[in-house]
Amino acid sequence: MKGQSKLRIMWRMLGLAAPLTGYMLFAIVCGVLGFACATAIPVLGAGSAWKVAQGELAAGTLVQVCWALVGLAVARGVLHYLEQRTNHYIAFRLLAHIRDLVFGALRRLAPAKLAGKDKGSLISAITADVELLEVFYAHTISPVCIALIMSCLMVAFMGSVHPYLGLVAAASYLLVGVVVPLVTSRLTGELGREVRAGAAGLSGHVLGALRGLSELVQFGAGRRYLNELDERSYALVGSQRALADVAGASNALVSGLILLLSTGQIACAALLFQTGEVDGFGAVLAAVALMSSFGPVVALANLGTSLSATLAAGERVLGILDEEPAVDEAEDGVDISFSGAAAERVSFAYRSTSSEDEHVVERVLDDVSLEVAEGSVVAIQGKSGSGKSTLMRLFMRFWDVDRGKITVSGERVENITPASLRAAEALVEQDTYLFHDSIRDNLLVAKSDATQEELEAACRAASVHDFIESLPQGYDTMVGELGDTLSGGERQRLGLARAFLHESPFLLLDEPTSNLDALNEGAVLESIVERRGSRTVLLVSHRASTTAIADTVYAMEAGRVSKEVG
Repeated sequence: MKGQSKLRIMWRMLGLAAPLTGYMLFAIVCGVLGFACATAIPVLGAGSAWKVAQGELAAGTLVQVCWALVGLAVARGVLHYLEQRTNHYIAFRLLAHIRDLVFGALRRLAPAKLAGKDKGSLISAITADVELLEVFYAHTISPVCIALIMSCLMVAFMGSVHPYLGLVAAASYLLVGVVVPLVTSRLTGELGREVRAGAAGLSGHVLGALRGLSELVQFGAGRRYLNELDERSYALVGSQRALADVAGASNALVSGLILLLSTGQIACAALLFQTGEVDGFGAVLAAVALMSSFGPVVALANLGTSLSATLAAGERVLGILDEEPAVDEAEDGVDISFSGAAAERVSFAYRSTSSEDEHVVERVLDDVSLEVAEGSVVAIQGKSGSGKSTLMRLFMRFWDVDRGKITVSGERVENITPASLRAAEALVEQDTYLFHDSIRDNLLVAKSDATQEELEAACRAASVHDFIESLPQGYDTMVGELGDTLSGGERQRLGLARAFLHESPFLLLDEPTSNLDALNEGAVLESIVERRGSRTVLLVSHRASTTAIADTVYAMEAGRVSKEVG
């Protein structure tokens, strides 16, 4: 996506507005009529003043002109209101639609997309970047159309007085409404990208600080983190200031050009009057018409700077919509009844997709083979970074393998329907995510129609029922944002309870007892042993006490299964 031209980005963003074309046409009509009224007021006033000075306007007619001016002023206000209200209605409707598209894309890209580390950039894209698109939909599309239509009308009007006056008007509108915004847009294009990238990086930095605040305080690293925050903030402010400087220079240039071009039109009209090619009335109308009709093209001139950041945001949002999922789900695949799983000579490497040239970043697994028989408990030991967790995620089909195959019930995971695969498997990772909701609702994520008895049975198996019952509101207790009101061990046990409640025949447990004390670890392991035969378990753990319950233990080192321990 990166590197697409601004015209291409605008064209694609415009395509998203197609369902609201009728509203957009209404806004354009209101805008054109509104600016026509605004321009007509000084033109009619100056023309009437010329007629009065020449003694060609009767008193009764002057009264009618005054009433016409009042009517034009009122109409201008009403039409401007309707235009702005319609534009913002279009913008907010489209922002809601784009948010829906973005979250739909994230659902399509999950879980691989959400397993990445750059959460702050992603959050910035789906919040601040989407919001910034309001500039395009509310302040760009109809103003461009209005400026084009009004310029054509005014050039035709002044050209009807004299062709030279029409040519001066056309050159003036092109200079202010086309040349200036194109130049400023070219100057600020990279600055706009820097601002959006800086904002995204700052969001990620702040998000990391909030999540790790206790660690920063504990180890006295707060000052260093604040210094980094200052550096990022100053860098962002620097980019914003540079953008503002260009905007200020552009505004000053536009104001100067309007004065210069208006003076040129007056001089041209005066010269034509002297040569007798136009009369005084026509010269006054043409001069005043140009001076009072720059409003639409000034709006375009101001877009040169504001639009650069908007297009950078649009580029990032469209990038999410364009991104291809790591796997193509087999909606027309086969459904399975679980009967074991296996990895056969699997190799896998993470890849970077940040540019058009996809390349390998890190090779994680190399010729890995292991078997998980139905009803067995299989454990994997190994150092951190040896590829254990990645192998777990490959069984869930976060990604597809580079070589070899992952099979469940004898079928390659690529050929199994997503619903069937998710029904057969339940993954519990080291970090358990809890929603800002009650304990009950967090558990019901795994089985929405679970009874209270089923909830309690799953929680007893995870050695967390007694803790929940000790809380003032029991299962209706709120867990706080990200589960921050609970300890790491309590969150982990709730994650295990969700997996037990899911009733999938294949449990994948990644360090399931890493945050538990010996007593709770024993209770959880006992629950796993009790389900031996009815549940198949693949677990990763550094603890010998955890892997002791396994029928088979594999050792992994540097992405390879080096030996079968027992």
